Amino acid sequence: MINLRTSVSAFTLAATAAMGVAATGLPAFANDKLVELSKSEANWPMTGKNYSAQNYSTSKQINVDNVKDLKPAWAFSTGVLHGHEGTPLVIGDRMYVHTPFPNITFALDLKEPGKIEWMDKPKQAPTARAVACCDVVNRGLAYWPGDGKTPALILKTQLDGHIVALNAESGELVWKMENSDIKVGSTLTIAPYVIKDSVLVGSSGAELGVRGYVTAYDVKTGAQKWRAYATGPDEELLLAKDFNSANKHYGQFGLGTNKTWEGDAWKIGGGTNWGWYAYDPDTNLFYYGSGNPAPWNETMRPGDNKWTMTIWGRDIDTGEAKFGYQKTPHDEWDYAGVNVMMLSEQKDKEGKLRKLLTHPDRNGIVYTLDREDGTLISADKLDDTVNWVKQVDLKTGIPVRDPEFATRMDHKATEICPSAMGYHNQGHDSYDPEKQLFFMGINHICMDWEPFMLPYRAGQFFVGATLWMYPGPKGDRQNYEGLGQIKAYNAISGKYAWEKMERFAVWGGTLATAGDLVFYGTLDGFLKARNSKTGDLLWKYRLPSGVIGHPMTYTHDGTQYVAIYYGVGGWAGVGLVFDLTDPTAGLGAVGAFKNLQHYTQMGGGVQVFSLNGKNPYDDPNVGEWVGKAN
Repeated sequence: MINLRTSVSAFTLAATAAMGVAATGLPAFANDKLVELSKSEANWPMTGKNYSAQNYSTSKQINVDNVKDLKPAWAFSTGVLHGHEGTPLVIGDRMYVHTPFPNITFALDLKEPGKIEWMDKPKQAPTARAVACCDVVNRGLAYWPGDGKTPALILKTQLDGHIVALNAESGELVWKMENSDIKVGSTLTIAPYVIKDSVLVGSSGAELGVRGYVTAYDVKTGAQKWRAYATGPDEELLLAKDFNSANKHYGQFGLGTNKTWEGDAWKIGGGTNWGWYAYDPDTNLFYYGSGNPAPWNETMRPGDNKWTMTIWGRDIDTGEAKFGYQKTPHDEWDYAGVNVMMLSEQKDKEGKLRKLLTHPDRNGIVYTLDREDGTLISADKLDDTVNWVKQVDLKTGIPVRDPEFATRMDHKATEICPSAMGYHNQGHDSYDPEKQLFFMGINHICMDWEPFMLPYRAGQFFVGATLWMYPGPKGDRQNYEGLGQIKAYNAISGKYAWEKMERFAVWGGTLATAGDLVFYGTLDGFLKARNSKTGDLLWKYRLPSGVIGHPMTYTHDGTQYVAIYYGVGGWAGVGLVFDLTDPTAGLGAVGAFKNLQHYTQMGGGVQVFSLNGKNPYDDPNVGEWVGKAN
């Protein structure tokens, strides 16, 4: 570990003062400061906007009546191609922008938009690119507000497996820690997540037989606090003494090794987590999903393969798991369960107010759990074309499978819906607490699947299946269109308020606002706004490249802005960015998105919008250099 402590800056002190201190005069916990920041529409301080990961803004300046007047305000090119996932962060007068590999970070001045205050361009081993599963993406940054001794920090992950802490004012390196070993295929694409004085980091590489884990580091020093694996003995899983006590039928102890795995297969068993986190300060639990087991070929790993494909609720201080619900025991289709966890407080069907967690899964089911104890409340299909499962038994939590769509050796399974990409993937969705609706970007892609045997070799792909992907039943298979949907979902009734088809998958996710709007980007390069009550399309704008990130919004000097990354890539765009043509290449993505090349090409940057394009440069003197001759 490299540890370079820097002095407290005026920026840090000002930020601390702005965020407030406890009544004693001592600094509040970092998460208290982040909560206050997230309540202000001037900031977007973390992935998901707040700890509930709702991607929701109370701003109404831009609304259904005037969104037609939305115009470009300013833009910034990152100078990097490939997929740009996630969102920028906004803290006060600064926007923090990240890129895919080589994982450059920019601090931009919002008073003079686009002006670079500092840039961090790390040197990384180029071999990291070779073991990245699905493009060289990165899902975002994290912010820690400082405590008066340690400066405010920007935290990021690098594809080569390192997590880095930078001084938020100057960009100087504070510490650097290796989290993952690229020699065995373990990379980092996840956005770090700050809770209290810890920063959470997951892991990638299940397609190379990596054993997944989540780690908490001391945000001030980079020292490891705890690490919890998804597979293995209980002491390495960090199971609490009362683990799943409210739902013993989920399974409790001694299941992470040969009780649900054959021999030592759990040691290369996957279960990585490269998606999103959420946190409830009241329960002190954070929530996330572990991914698919390895290899994809199910014949090679008999058993339920616990605890891959699991929704976890863990104590942030100890890492101990209070509950774990495995959605897809013995996954046969690469339905990696790392998708977004969105928290809400709603009355259930009996009228009882409950703390809920809602999770749209790759497997085509959207789950709602009681986040205090993990009790399963509902499990609804994301689309009526989901066919591998007939239903989920709410008493046991077990999916009732349709054997017609199972995968096995010496057999080519056809017409499986959803595909391995899932009917939902990495996109970060949104929840409107006023309407009690979740707005979800959906894939509409099905597949054929043929497994094969292969040996495990450290650092090499360990998949064991050939895939062909194509539009689902509601799409146009002849022209390879109709690969996506956008939907508004009520988790209590299980009904969809509205749904609309899209030409390509809505890969990046959504933003909801109190202006009765839902924003999202499309792979073919549009930012769109729909009426969140009706789904009616109200506005769209053509961006320089396709979108795999999700929109965000902030207010600066009285003006509301909407911002989004452009830069096609990720798994959906892997064929385009690497110039592949074999329809089974890119783990099946090339065939599904073979027409994407006719609508967009590579790019990389952030585009910012406001009503009538209002921005600081409306005053032409902003940013001008006044020399002696002037």
